[in-house]
This record gives sequence, C-alpha cells and structure tokens, in this order.
Amino acid sequence: MTSNSILSLGFLRSFSAKMRLRFVLATGRREAVHTLQQMSSPTSYLWRHQKIVYRQKSINPCKEERNYYITTPIFYVNASPHIGHLYTAVLADCQHRYKLLQGFSSKLATGTDEHGLKIQQAAKEAGKDPLTFCTDVSGRFRHLFNSCNISFTDFIRTTEPRHRQAVEHFWSVLLKKGLIYKGTYEGWYSTQDESFLVPSQVGDAVDSTGKQIKVSLDSGHEVEYLKEENYMFRLSAFRPQLLDWLKGNPRAVQSENFHQIVLQWLRNDLPDLSVSRHRSRLQWGIPVPGDPEHTIYVWLDALVNYLTVAGYPDKHERWWSVVHHIVGKDILKFHAIYWPALLLGAGLPLPQAIHVHSHWKAGGKKMSKSLGNVVNPIESSQMFTTDGMRYFLLRSGVPDWDCDYTDEKVTKLLNAELADTLGGLLNRCTAPALNANQVYPSFCPQSFPAEHVGMSGRALAEDYHMVASVRSLPAVVEKHYESMQVYKALEAIFACVRQTNGFVQRHTPWKLDRTDSKDRRWKDTIIHVSLECLRMYGILLQPIVPALSDKLLSRLGVTLDERTWASLDFLRRYQGLECPYEGRALGCDSGVLFTRLKGLNLDQ
Repeated sequence: MTSNSILSLGFLRSFSAKMRLRFVLATGRREAVHTLQQMSSPTSYLWRHQKIVYRQKSINPCKEERNYYITTPIFYVNASPHIGHLYTAVLADCQHRYKLLQGFSSKLATGTDEHGLKIQQAAKEAGKDPLTFCTDVSGRFRHLFNSCNISFTDFIRTTEPRHRQAVEHFWSVLLKKGLIYKGTYEGWYSTQDESFLVPSQVGDAVDSTGKQIKVSLDSGHEVEYLKEENYMFRLSAFRPQLLDWLKGNPRAVQSENFHQIVLQWLRNDLPDLSVSRHRSRLQWGIPVPGDPEHTIYVWLDALVNYLTVAGYPDKHERWWSVVHHIVGKDILKFHAIYWPALLLGAGLPLPQAIHVHSHWKAGGKKMSKSLGNVVNPIESSQMFTTDGMRYFLLRSGVPDWDCDYTDEKVTKLLNAELADTLGGLLNRCTAPALNANQVYPSFCPQSFPAEHVGMSGRALAEDYHMVASVRSLPAVVEKHYESMQVYKALEAIFACVRQTNGFVQRHTPWKLDRTDSKDRRWKDTIIHVSLECLRMYGILLQPIVPALSDKLLSRLGVTLDERTWASLDFLRRYQGLECPYEGRALGCDSGVLFTRLKGLNLDQ
C-alpha cells in the first residue's frame, strides 16, 4: 500500500469516537445498539449481554424467533460445477431440511457469482457476451441442484436488478460514513482468485514453459503487480472489533480449527482493502455509484448477495438476524474478516455462525482439468442415485480436513450401509415370510418389560442397551446437526442400525413356533421394536436422504404429518403409553430400499 492507503490521524480519532458511541451486534431477533461510554469494558459487556439473550430465547421460545437462514457461497461461473460445489449445497440443504423438521421457517439461498475479470476473460474466450455466458453456466448450477434435490428457496444471480440495488445502497452507506475513500493500490493481484495479496502471501514459481513467475502461496495461481487508483475500504480500523467478536463468540467460526486460523490472521495489522477496479481493466461488473470510471470489486459485490436475499435494504431484519454461512476454507478470509468488517461498517448485525469445510480430492490428488480427474457431479449422481451421492458426501465429508472421492469408495459405502445394513433390516422386518399380516404388530410388555429384572421377560441385557441407544439418538443427532458435523450424526445412526440388526439376529424370530401363543407375542414384539427403530432412523435421515427416507417411512405406513422432529417418541408401548402405529397396515412394498451397486466389480 502507498501512503494514500494509510488512515489519517484525524479520521482515526473521529472514527474511534463513533465506534465508542455505537456498536452493533446480532442478538437473535433484532439489531441492538448500545451506548458504550457508560461502560468500563464495552466489548466484554456486549458479549455477556448477547449470551444472556440467547439463554432467554431457549427458555422462552416464541414463534417469531423460529426463523433460520442458511446460505451457500454463490458459485463463480467461470467453469461448470464440480463435486465440491455439490458438497457445499448438500450440506446447506441438510441443515435447511433439519430446521424445517424442527418447525422453523427456514430460508436456503444459493446462486451464482457472475461479475469480475475472470468472467470477462472466460466469456471472451468462449466467443460470447458476458451475460449470455453467465446465463449458460448459471443454468448448469441450477440444473445440478434441482437434480440433486437441493431445496433452495432462493437462487440468486449477481446480474439481477434487485442485487445491483442492494450493492449500490450498501456502497452508499459505507461512503456516507467515511469508510470508503479514493486512494492508490500498489501490490499483487490474482485474477484467478479475484484477490488482492500482501507480499507475505506471494512466492516464486516456474510455469509450464520454464518462466519464473510470482504466485499466490494460498492457491498457487499466478499473480501480477498492479498500481492503480482505486476506492479503498478502511479495513484497518476494524481489527479490534473483529478480535472482540471472535474472542467473545468462540463459535462464530466453526470448527475450532478454522476459528483459530482467523484469530492468527488478526494478530497482524490489516491493510485497507481495495474495493474497486478501474473501468479500463474491468468492465463486467456494477459501476461505482456516481463514478462510472470505476467498477465495484467483485468480492464486495458477491458478499452482498446474502443481504439481497434477506430483503436488503428495506425488509431484511427478519432473516438477517438468523443468518448462517457455509463456506469452503479457500474463501474463509473473505467471509470471516472482510465481510464482518463491511457489516460492522454498514451498521448491520454479524452472522450467527460461519461454518467452514475443507476440499474434495479425487484419488488422493487435487482435482484439475490438466489431470483429467475433475468429478462430474451430474454423472456421479446418475451412477449412484441422487440420495446415494448425498449420503456419500455427507457420510465421508469431514469439515476439518480434505476428503477423497473415488467411485470404488462410493460403491463400497452405499452397498454396506444403505443396501445391506439399513435396507436389509427393513426388508427382513416387512417381508411376508416374517410379517405375514403386513401390519405394525403389537408390543407385549410381558415379553419386553420396562425393567430388566432377573428372568422376567425374554429380552436380554443387550436389547435394553439397544433401546437406550435409540432412545437417546435424537439428542445425539441434534447435537451433530447443530454443529454441522453430519458425518458424526450418521456414525451414531448407523451404530444403532447395526444394534437393531444384532437384536433381530440374536432372537431369530423366523425360528419361533407360530403355534405357540407366547412365541407369537414375542415375535410380534421383536418386529414391533425393530419397526420402531426403523421409524426413528427414517425420520432422522430425512435431511440427508429425503427420497430414501420417504420410501422407508411410507413402507412403515407413517403419514406425512408423523415425520417431524416432534414425532421422535420412541417405543411408546415400552413406556406404558399407547402407540398410534400398533395394528396399522404397512404401506405398499415398492421394492428394495436401495439397490446394490454392481457395475464396478466390487460386489462382495
């Protein structure tokens, strides 16, 4: 940065005074503005206050607080979607569906980022005007998400008029507050990443022709040295507030590993951020209001999409106070430093949480066109089914580290867990050979008493352990869904599915004497308990594999209004209560739950 990028002492004093007077944070339902001059420790007071508000919400819930807003990043349209894009969308969709099960009004936003130099260049290479190029690629993302059952409520494109209005208003707010000024940017820029870099982020490399080049140490993309007059955002002024936010709210960035990475970044001074490019360099973007010679920086433009969907600038309060972002680790700095600083500058609440995930590799290698190993998500979902791909991504995707995709891994996992473990259990308990009357049979409390005492009943100690595990399963799954550790939720669910299979195998109900009344009652009880377990698994799996869960629950005769989170009342007859399913006819048999995959010669 040149001297033009440095804040004047006069501005710092003026801005610090304003920040002492007003500090804005999200308190769940509304924007809270506090006068800080009366407080000895303003930031610690504010964060204590925020925690109190959250506790009050959990004690006294009310309908207007049951809103939830989850976002994916908007995806850059310089190339077709890949498996990583689908993973992000499925993760957000899972969270959205989970909140709907709990009775929330939930909004899921995704879309495409369509401005910037990279798009301008890609469109030129394709021989298309930028909007036509963007419309084509944006359509591929929409098609992917529709085909993979992503239940988005809003698909935004940054070329839409509503978004331009939001960006222009956001810019004008920052400008009026003196947070945007005209200066000179001198330094490194990566067109591929659409990112300005400081010298410590740049290293030496050699390109494919042997030429010495400079590259981003984060992405490996080539960078160029620029000196140009731009508009600058006073990012440097917000470092103390960002530190207060992160230290006072340890779950603001999840998981802990990424939270610590952001804190590490903030240990160093933040240079002011260039928020425009000269029109001679970048024509494809939103012009700076009042100065058509400059184009608004693509990242400022893109980040405001979250506000656009919420209804900014006039009707955003309902959704903006409950916003959660899901992002890949490569764009963490933009979302955990630049975006919160911009929001603070505009006087808006900060996100409830920023959930970060790592990347996907293919066969242990980074996906790239040159290696020819980019996984086409459409082709994969057709090969493994939509729910099969959703299940694999959420079962194998661990947010803290990079994950690996191969067709063999997908096949083995889906055959083992969906076809054999879960599908086998459903098939066994609903097959006419075992369940001749095709009903949800009766539970016998004498065969399976509520307490395992001596020789009373026919249930074993392992059976009581299974019942206890399934009974506590909703709380375990809820905990992992809330932290977006979906793979842990699935580990817990399938540990219980295996226990239920063990329960059936232990007691071999197909060997019981059908002419003996006690054996008949015990057989019915085994099936009743197993179907109750399956009902729980079907409800809990709905956010992950909605079509497969629907098939399972329909086979059990569970109606649509009996599939909510409130319906997770396990084995009521065991508790001495009436069971609404007992004696009910099963639904029609529509075939196996999940067909085993045999195409890759991995069937065992």
